[in-house]
Amino acid sequence: MDPKDSLIEYPSDFPIKVMGASHIDFAPTIVALVTQLDPTFDDSKLETRPSAQGNYTGLTVTIRATSREMLDEVYRTLSTHPMVKMVL
Repeated sequence: MDPKDSLIEYPSDFPIKVMGASHIDFAPTIVALVTQLDPTFDDSKLETRPSAQGNYTGLTVTIRATSREMLDEVYRTLSTHPMVKMVL
């Protein structure tokens, strides 16, 4: 199998989990970043989960991935943002 072959068919709705320190601006910042990369992003589908101690917040953003390149760019942009601790 060619390594460039993808198991994902595009376009596809793709959930991405983003974790960071709990902060009033965390979710709006992530939504703004994701919306720049996917203008069709619907923030009403944003899922938010605080950690048990409340120190961290987990967000699930579901983007409409149109290509592998777009998906890579979303991961790269989110994982390099200073508010983000982890992207899955």
